Amino acid sequence: MPALCRDCLTPVPAARRCPACGSPRITAHEELFSLTIAHMDCDAFYASVEKRDNPELASKPVIIGGGTRGVVSTACYVARIRGVRSAMPMFQALKLCPDAVVIKPRMEAYAVVSRAVRAMMEELTPAVEPLSLDEAFMDLTGTEKLHGAPPAVMLARLIKRMKDELGITGSIGLSHNKFLAKVASDLDKPRGFAVIGKAETDDFLRDKPVRLIWGIGPAAQASLEKAGIRTFADLLRWDREALHARFGTMGERLWHLARGEDRRRVSAHAPVKSISNETTFFEDTASLDVLDGHLWRLAERVSDRAKAKQMAGRVVTLKLKRANHSALTRRLSLRSPTQMADKIYRTARGLLDQAVSEGPFRLLGCGISDLVPESQADVTGDLLDPQAGQRAEAERATDAIRKRFGKDAIMKGRGLR
Repeated sequence: MPALCRDCLTPVPAARRCPACGSPRITAHEELFSLTIAHMDCDAFYASVEKRDNPELASKPVIIGGGTRGVVSTACYVARIRGVRSAMPMFQALKLCPDAVVIKPRMEAYAVVSRAVRAMMEELTPAVEPLSLDEAFMDLTGTEKLHGAPPAVMLARLIKRMKDELGITGSIGLSHNKFLAKVASDLDKPRGFAVIGKAETDDFLRDKPVRLIWGIGPAAQASLEKAGIRTFADLLRWDREALHARFGTMGERLWHLARGEDRRRVSAHAPVKSISNETTFFEDTASLDVLDGHLWRLAERVSDRAKAKQMAGRVVTLKLKRANHSALTRRLSLRSPTQMADKIYRTARGLLDQAVSEGPFRLLGCGISDLVPESQADVTGDLLDPQAGQRAEAERATDAIRKRFGKDAIMKGRGLR
């Protein structure tokens, strides 16, 4: 059976330890050197960067997130052993792990490491499809002649480089399509390397829960359970037409995934569908003055990201969450796409005025969607707001000042609330 030592990168006989270096980190699989679709997922990425930058945290439970009213962005594996999970409310996480070191996210630092990882992946193949800062799909089809080694060896080399040069670890899932590669990457974390081959796909999936499917959240899972679908074997008992009739387009997708089929290609240029930002408050609030200050800062962040991506949005969305976690979402389509903070803020503020009476709120967010190139942005005037053009010019001047002197060189008064 083909096997690989992930420490010395030597193809070896399947064994408990590498005969070359003695490492127990051996990956063996019949299809190891023929599969080409991979998913790489950094291990507890934000926490790993913090531990790398502060060695005193190495053995301590670390949680990345905001105060007691926020949620966990990520947690190191020491904290995960205690039951802490991503998206868990902070107060609950701290009950489970009261001695945790809580650190506010440093997105700029994480982005620097993410770009370095992305550069390493692109040395292997141009077909890299990022899903977030810490994970991406790769298609290494046809790269064996270029690198003089099969994809599995190059993927093991990538993970070793990440550890040696960047001080972080990652896990690899290797398979014959994106769905199974992503499933595989979560089977052996941390520092994992899991393989799902074509020949074993049916047997592997049969008894697995449908929650393995990316995108099946609690609501979708409840809907499937209501129909008696808990495992892939349950899904296989439904014919294609019945699944489509019951679940619409999701039913069509489920029919294919139940059989391990996923024809999506790894795309290096997957379109961005929306740009958004949100914040969770330390205390619930219905104060319009407090909400307004936060809304302006959120609009600025959304605007900055849109400008960096050279995009604009036709739809502005406001998101609110009450203390009981019930959510309100309001959207408004614009006459002309925008990337300007002023326009995003004023539109979202109008939506907030309509919804504020339904507070108090624990979370506020805003964003833009239905994205287009920035060349199509803000091309029509606003007869109802003749000062909009002047404010847009002032905003562009502000952008130029910040670019030269730093993001804190100039700010609006409402941003200090």
